Amino acid sequence: MTLRPVTSWKSFGGTLSVHDHYSEACACDMRFAVFTPPQAESGPVPVLWYLSGLTCNWSNVMEKAGLQRVAAELGLMIVAPDTSPRGEDVADDESYDLGQGAGFYIDATEMPWAPNFRMEQYITEELPALAGSAFPADMDRQGIFGHSMGGHGALTLHFKQRERYRSVSAFAPIVAPSKVPWGRKAFTAYLGDECPAWGEHDACELVKRQPSGAHILVDQGEADQFLDEQLQPELFEAACREAGQSLTLRRHPGYDHSYYFIASFMDDHLRHHAEILGA
Repeated sequence: MTLRPVTSWKSFGGTLSVHDHYSEACACDMRFAVFTPPQAESGPVPVLWYLSGLTCNWSNVMEKAGLQRVAAELGLMIVAPDTSPRGEDVADDESYDLGQGAGFYIDATEMPWAPNFRMEQYITEELPALAGSAFPADMDRQGIFGHSMGGHGALTLHFKQRERYRSVSAFAPIVAPSKVPWGRKAFTAYLGDECPAWGEHDACELVKRQPSGAHILVDQGEADQFLDEQLQPELFEAACREAGQSLTLRRHPGYDHSYYFIASFMDDHLRHHAEILGA
């Protein structure tokens, strides 16, 4: 796989760079961003994967979350992939919560999505192999976090690959996609009518089957417009309690679903991961 540089900026002694490459998993060109901290000049550094939410791409977190200052201080590399395959030949839908921009970090099995929507394979196999060879990344120290749909991805991928993703956190995650409109719509389209495969991509179901040894940090705004219908963090809280999963769920009055919320607590999440990863 050959990286094609798009642009880069110096930031807090590190470098924020954007790259294109052809993805075998998604059968199309993909774009991602990397913040490389100044400590990488002396050797490999821990890698933190950030998964964005519906309609987003790499730019949302890199431009709005204000993560570079603390990531540079802690020596964390941040990789922000796209939320789905994109392009004229990639299947899409007119709604914002399905198709391009809405990959849900799963591998689709249904047409017309199956040829391109292989986001789990892309995130867990293809992109790590590329990042590990192209950047000074310590692949023995990886963590994962995300927002909304990306929070769903971070939690589920952690539970399925807990040895790879040693640290995990989420902002306003979709914790029970099998039970809420966003998830049910996407799972029906990508995986078919309700079936056991849905449970493989549902954090509440996964934690019940086998909790991880990680301490999970979740932040949720109480003024989030999607809280009651789409997010329902109380379901994950109850599932973790039942399973004996270590969880800190912080509820914040007045905060919504936006990047104003994420930026307010980003430093806490970076420090959470740095402590676990030994940054």
